[in-house]
Amino acid sequence: MGTFNLKTDASNKVLHIELAGSFSQEDGLRSIAAYQDAIASMNTKEFNLDIDCKKLNVTAPEIVPLLEGCLAMLKKSEFKKVVLTLENNTILKMQLARLGRTVGLDNLQIVSNITA
Repeated sequence: MGTFNLKTDASNKVLHIELAGSFSQEDGLRSIAAYQDAIASMNTKEFNLDIDCKKLNVTAPEIVPLLEGCLAMLKKSEFKKVVLTLENNTILKMQLARLGRTVGLDNLQIVSNITA
């Protein structure tokens, strides 16, 4: 089961999201609804988006289209910068980087202790 936590830091203009576990279709849809609620009243062009993926598992093949849709949604939100933080997960790093390129999320930065 996947879990998510959203926290807005209005003074520093950052939306923090923490993702953990393995997301099902239902988990993904719930996180999308929570995200849309969180950004509804914010001028995203003035905010950075910081997503902590350190506890997130590699996405199952059947969930990849949903993840790709999420990254496209992030692009459409037009945050100043989108930062994904990973830890010791080369496959997830490659998966997220590839999907970010696919949707044209040019302001995506992946921070990882993996150099590959």
